[in-house]
Amino acid sequence: MKKFLLTAIMVLVICLTASADKYSINRKDLPEPAQEFLTTYFPKGKVSMVKTDRHLFKKTDYDVKLVNGTKIEFNNKGEWTSVDCKTRAVPSELILKAIQRYVNKNFNGETIVRIDRKPLSFIIRLSDGSELKFDRLGIFQSMKMDD
Repeated sequence: MKKFLLTAIMVLVICLTASADKYSINRKDLPEPAQEFLTTYFPKGKVSMVKTDRHLFKKTDYDVKLVNGTKIEFNNKGEWTSVDCKTRAVPSELILKAIQRYVNKNFNGETIVRIDRKPLSFIIRLSDGSELKFDRLGIFQSMKMDD
């Protein structure tokens, strides 16, 4: 009986901690909105990898890496949650005008190379390594310097 109980507990633990990750290079593995996003904002971007994260109790999310190094994360609905262009500028259409104005006014010459969309905020990273946090309306909240 002890052996059976121990085995059942081990199987349960393994099932709870396991997640099924799938790797691909096919855009068709993404939800339709994510495919449209890539076509609209990265029309010449070739996909080098699509990682599909399927979690047991959490919804599926998608990580897309382009050949040029850009990394884009999507939620289970195909909505972007993060765009990291490394050293290149994030497409300006993804950035609220209020955020663009703030960066242009206060960080002249710096480009936005990463943007994360959270439920209540946007976090952007500038080419100098600074991180800025804005609310959903684009109002500046805080700044964190890269050490």
